[in-house]
Amino acid sequence: MVSAPTAEGPGAPQRTPERRALVAGSVGNFIEWYEFGVYGCFATVFAANFFGADTGDGTESLIKTYASFASAFFFRPLGAALFGRIGDRFGRRPALVLALALMTGSTTAIGLLPTYATLGAAAPWALTLVRVLQGLSAGGEFGGAVSLMTESAPQGRRGLCGAWQSFTVALGLLAGAGLAAGAAAVLGERALYDWAWRVPFLLALPLGLVALWLRLKLEETPSFRRTRRTGASPGSPAARREVFRSIVTGIGRIMGWSAAGYTFLVVLPAYLQNTLGATFQEALTAAVLANLGFALTILPAGALSDRVGRRPVMMAGAGLVVLLAFPLLWTVRSGSTPVAKGLVVLLAGAVVGLMAGPGPAMLAEMFPTRVRCTGLGLAYSLANAVFSGCAGLIITELVQHTANADIPAYYTVVTCAISAAALLTLRGDDHRRALPD
Repeated sequence: MVSAPTAEGPGAPQRTPERRALVAGSVGNFIEWYEFGVYGCFATVFAANFFGADTGDGTESLIKTYASFASAFFFRPLGAALFGRIGDRFGRRPALVLALALMTGSTTAIGLLPTYATLGAAAPWALTLVRVLQGLSAGGEFGGAVSLMTESAPQGRRGLCGAWQSFTVALGLLAGAGLAAGAAAVLGERALYDWAWRVPFLLALPLGLVALWLRLKLEETPSFRRTRRTGASPGSPAARREVFRSIVTGIGRIMGWSAAGYTFLVVLPAYLQNTLGATFQEALTAAVLANLGFALTILPAGALSDRVGRRPVMMAGAGLVVLLAFPLLWTVRSGSTPVAKGLVVLLAGAVVGLMAGPGPAMLAEMFPTRVRCTGLGLAYSLANAVFSGCAGLIITELVQHTANADIPAYYTVVTCAISAAALLTLRGDDHRRALPD
């Protein structure tokens, strides 16, 4: 239970641990996903500046760009294990402070990197190294932030509080896509390719310093304090095997969320440009609309899952992707009006939000407090490494080799169908139970 709110004076607004946890957890998530959104929207810019798209095959350079993008995701599980261990042993606060400091520094460094024209063949390696550091920090961010938010939540509001993690993901992606689209409109495509792409990454420094200040003022969660008092250990070999099974099950439950989320929200701009011949501005506008739809449904989905359970809401999202993926893609490729295409892209993002809203609370409820940071962080980061980080690489490679423009739909349908099956194993009353210690 959350301790009672305290007033700071007569008539002063009450600040609850829940609210402080939401704010401190949210700002770090925002910065992390803001950067990933910018990188995804600027995939063709990075292909030109770091992977030599101007001197060779543009598709091959884009594939290399996505390979660098994927590398960060494959270091996420290592970050989840490292920072998760810190969070489970020493507290959520130190883990979140360290993860945020690494994320802020590495994101700012991207804005300072010399390009291929200056550094030659070393430029893509430098970019990949910085993205590896980002992957480590991002791996630790999710487990710590979700543990903080859900453990600080009052009974019956874990879904809504956990949904703030996904909501700030949406805000970060939306801010990244919006800033990219605005820069392209105001400064022009040439300036964006020449120098203006650096600005969004440099903005991470002041944002990160504010977020760091907020996290340094955090208190530990009631669940962690209670576990520390009782001296709970990681458990017996049987308990560790159960944690491993929970991680595997968690991956299955969220793989559709991971795959559909990155396909519709991050990979879409480059797909529209590279496969369908859309302009840079049209592609970025589509990304903004998809992320807007995503943001609109996350909090309502999280709140609804507190009333009816995680399973029906998340299964509805996975099922709708299976039913709508091909029609959505066909509409985008057709001669439909811009308004119709915009509504379709908005709907694609909204459907993903049905999975992303209840998802964090669902994962938190799968693990005991003593291993929650590590367990849910590993489930999330492993699913994202395979099904999110590789989405752009897989889709671009398969479209190139098969000439089949429906590849994104096949990818999301298969992964969401598997997730729907895994979600059937959820108990219907998990949302009503106390978090296990």
